[in-house]
Amino acid sequence: MYKIDFNSPCHIYFVGIGGISMSGLAELLFREGFNVSGSDRNSSDLTRALEAKGITVYYGENSSHITADIDCAVLTSAVKDTNLEFQAIREKGIPWLSRAELLGQLMKNYEVSIAVSGTHGKTTTTSMISEILLHAGTDPTLSIGGILKTIGGNIRIGGSRYFVAEACEYTNSFLSLSPTIGMILNIEEDHLDFFKDLAHIRRSFRQFAELIPPEGCLIINADIPDYEEISKGLPCRVITYSAGDVPADYCPEQISYDELGMPSFVLRGPDGGTQSFRLQVPGLHNVSNAAASIALADCLSVEREVTAEALAAFSGTARRFEHKGSVGGVTIIDDYAHHPTEITATLKAAANYPHKSLWCVFQPHTYTRTKAFLPEFAKALSLADHVVLADIYPARETDTLGISSKDLQEEILRLGGKSTYLPSFEEIEKFLLKNCINGDLLITMGAGDVVKIGESLLEK
Repeated sequence: MYKIDFNSPCHIYFVGIGGISMSGLAELLFREGFNVSGSDRNSSDLTRALEAKGITVYYGENSSHITADIDCAVLTSAVKDTNLEFQAIREKGIPWLSRAELLGQLMKNYEVSIAVSGTHGKTTTTSMISEILLHAGTDPTLSIGGILKTIGGNIRIGGSRYFVAEACEYTNSFLSLSPTIGMILNIEEDHLDFFKDLAHIRRSFRQFAELIPPEGCLIINADIPDYEEISKGLPCRVITYSAGDVPADYCPEQISYDELGMPSFVLRGPDGGTQSFRLQVPGLHNVSNAAASIALADCLSVEREVTAEALAAFSGTARRFEHKGSVGGVTIIDDYAHHPTEITATLKAAANYPHKSLWCVFQPHTYTRTKAFLPEFAKALSLADHVVLADIYPARETDTLGISSKDLQEEILRLGGKSTYLPSFEEIEKFLLKNCINGDLLITMGAGDVVKIGESLLEK
């Protein structure tokens, strides 16, 4: 594997520079004095922000972008062998790294490198941890899979020994990381275009845990079925937490919700002591995320008062139950949920939010995921009073599975739910303007571009 010399900045080219993680890493290297350029399929807020900083971004896939002065290329997991730029990189003999390999090399530059893994909740928990460390004045370096309002972006260059990053399991990319503290929030079936089954996924998380050195620490959710299978025999310290009824080192108790569905709770720690916490992000799933973050803060000897202040100030990240505004008395929320468990958590959280009827505009993400979890998606979405379905967002896939949003609509109707399928965003917007009334709550949901629907409605 090519090793980057961070003391001798060179020219790094990013194929897929517009991704949330890739853009952050590109900016980080740019700020460290590297000559950074890259390409992406389309212009976006992230690519335009990079260009505004002086980074060259090309649009479209073209071998002419790969010039002889490039010292190393960085590729996203979505780049295939047929990619013209990847082919040119190999033909010219230019060394290349995966995004995760670059992240792993960066982590080695820090004494305390924190990697947050799990099927769900990575971005929110990474953001909570970031907020705590910022409040504590630790000056951390941060790489977040979403936009954190406090730093006005997804990357922060610090000057201390702390580095915090998300650890994505897709294509086993998190096995290229170098954490001293690892966190596992949950383990469920997902990314079945890569993983064979849940057993395969669990083996990968075990391998991730084994990356942690003896002097390090694993923080793991004891609500994961048979979590000991992941943590037993590790040489590092293991800390557990649970938002359920499972015995653990950290357990939230006396959970209550205010008029906007925001939770408060008392956390019982490993010494039996308790402390009260209040959150500005809704749902039991965020109580669980907060418990994990508090456990980490304790591990780093952050004062509890500082941790409590940070969590009370944290108001979420972009596209995680994000309040977008109101139109005609209808409140519009946007959420990134694209897995049945995430949808269930978000809609249960929304149940505590003031509303007459709960509308969910859902855009399924990838054909593989939609087919693998069709009954589970239907059951989760049925928690909403009305479900409006957009076409499947293909992402990295092409439709070879014979699955569509119409199939999901039929499954929801079979369960007794209310569902409408409309193929275009324009049709969906017209339908919502006609049917949503004053006092309703509308959630646009999915990992694609469904957020545009709510934003368009707010402009009308």
